[in-house]
Amino acid sequence: MTQPHDVLFRTLADPTRRAIFERLCRDGAQTVVALTAQAGVSQPAVSKHLGVLKRAGLVHDRHEGRQTHYSAQLGALAPLIDWTNQMGGFWQDRFDDLEDLLKRMDQ
Repeated sequence: MTQPHDVLFRTLADPTRRAIFERLCRDGAQTVVALTAQAGVSQPAVSKHLGVLKRAGLVHDRHEGRQTHYSAQLGALAPLIDWTNQMGGFWQDRFDDLEDLLKRMDQ
């Protein structure tokens, strides 16, 4: 069974997609033309990456005349945030156990 964070990890694993998403987060809504100017890849490649980001729920598109504006959907990162919080708690518990063991060994 695919977990929501699995889809996000796979989607953001590609450096070009991640850069596009980060740019939308940082700079706000952008058109494909504006994104292509900074992406270092062709317009069809940017469009394909935006499609993958959209299917993962990471971007939203808004049509305005002949242009489409894409914006980041930060709420879509919630499964990743939950997962990293879980893993942070897991490792913190392990480090606490290790610290306790080392203190007992020093005594």
